[in-house]
Amino acid sequence: MMALQGPIPVTFEMVFPHGCYIVGEVEPVKDFDASANGRFVQARDKQAGELVWQVTVMDADPTLKAAQKTVAVKILSPLQPVPPAPMPGLPFTPVEFDQMTVTPYVNGNGRLAYSIRVREMRAPRPVGKPSSAKDAA
Repeated sequence: MMALQGPIPVTFEMVFPHGCYIVGEVEPVKDFDASANGRFVQARDKQAGELVWQVTVMDADPTLKAAQKTVAVKILSPLQPVPPAPMPGLPFTPVEFDQMTVTPYVNGNGRLAYSIRVREMRAPRPVGKPSSAKDAA
């Protein structure tokens, strides 16, 4: 049994090896415990204390079923993150994330799922020589 607890650091390439695209707006995440009587309170990350935002992305992995393609990514940031500019000729905006973590959990259907949290959202870097695994370690 591994002694991993809490968020597990991962690279963008580990989570989205085929890349991903923004398919929704960046929105504040509601703190359901603190929001009451019609008052909206934005969630804060329990460890970092940062405000939590969410954006829906589409995983470009061609092997995924349609229902698995969209994923919510939570962004920890004091200010609302701004998505990269759309790219001419593409129906969706490609995006990459930095300082990513995943937290495994069991969802309402009893299946293993992952909560993805990031610190930065940016345009993809120009395609060049892929970094090797040892560089990421």
